[in-house]
Amino acid sequence: MNTYEIFRLIWWAILGVLLIGLAVMDGFDLGAAMLSPIIGKTDSERRVVINTVGPVWEGNQVWLILGGGAIFAAWPMLYAVAFSGFYFAMLLLLMALILRPVGFKYRSKLQSTAWRNFWDAALFVGGLVPALVYGVAFGNVLQGVPFTFDNFLRISYTGTFLGLFNPFALLCGIISVSMLLMHGGAYVACKTEGEIRARAQCAADIAAICTIILFAMAGVWAAHINFYTVTSFAGTGAPSDMMAKTVSRTAGGLLANYKALPITLAVPAIAFISALFTLLLLRRARRPGLTFITSGLTVAAIIGTAGVSLFPFLLPSSSDPGASLIVWDSSSGLLTLQIMLVATIIFLPLILLYTSWIYYVLRGPVTVAHIESNDHSVY
Repeated sequence: MNTYEIFRLIWWAILGVLLIGLAVMDGFDLGAAMLSPIIGKTDSERRVVINTVGPVWEGNQVWLILGGGAIFAAWPMLYAVAFSGFYFAMLLLLMALILRPVGFKYRSKLQSTAWRNFWDAALFVGGLVPALVYGVAFGNVLQGVPFTFDNFLRISYTGTFLGLFNPFALLCGIISVSMLLMHGGAYVACKTEGEIRARAQCAADIAAICTIILFAMAGVWAAHINFYTVTSFAGTGAPSDMMAKTVSRTAGGLLANYKALPITLAVPAIAFISALFTLLLLRRARRPGLTFITSGLTVAAIIGTAGVSLFPFLLPSSSDPGASLIVWDSSSGLLTLQIMLVATIIFLPLILLYTSWIYYVLRGPVTVAHIESNDHSVY
């Protein structure tokens, strides 16, 4: 491998780490927001669920910023195509995410039941819509996105907003919702006691079962999708040129990497095994901290499965397969990748250390008694 090729692979891996970080760290507060009106039977109980994630949800948004920044700097063509092609989906995602800060901040400002129920519904939508959109986006990428380039490399997107919500993409969206419900329930169980913990474990149990079944269904479906294969290319060390290759579609192409390198089967296997361990631990109702770790591993492995299935594609094109974006032809220049890697090596460990310290400081359960005795200082 030449130097450019190595740095492209490194940044493909970093992008995967950042997407997994977003799903694991921001995923549990999306799940908790969805569960709040379900497992909280009283206003105080709903406030308990909200305050399990209240002190940390803003910090978890760092992973969204890091992921978007990495795509912008390391994979500029991916950023351009995805953010323009998925424009209305991104707008829907943004509008849903806006509901979260105002929901957290304003929900408990008034004693009115109608007021609080409204913001509970807003927080539920603010958790459900991003979880669904993330999964739908992955589902579309796994099938191919309708875009192409002209002779001047200007992007033409030929799809529609409603076309994004096709059956396979919706299945992926439901998987995303169910796995984040599982993850959110596992986190709430870590941070609560008594009946709230029991309800959170029950909700996470149901979500874990759904995740296992739906993930298996998606695997069977994916085996019959005509995916893409690079049949000729100018060279992995060449400067980025999206049109310097030919691509064909083959039946079962999403399984090609697993056949070529069987060790990669460990990634989906980890997803199933960790989900089963999560289910077992939830039913034993013991060691909620370990349950949260196994649920997070499940989320990470499901995202990893999508990444392994796609490689070397970043964004395949269903309109013009030759215009598909792959690891070898859509990155920034070598110098940019090198400078960014240095910055990542310096700052990512600092982010991880600070995040770990925050969670250590905020350890311990959130209780109804704590909420009622600090009525004006908590969400």
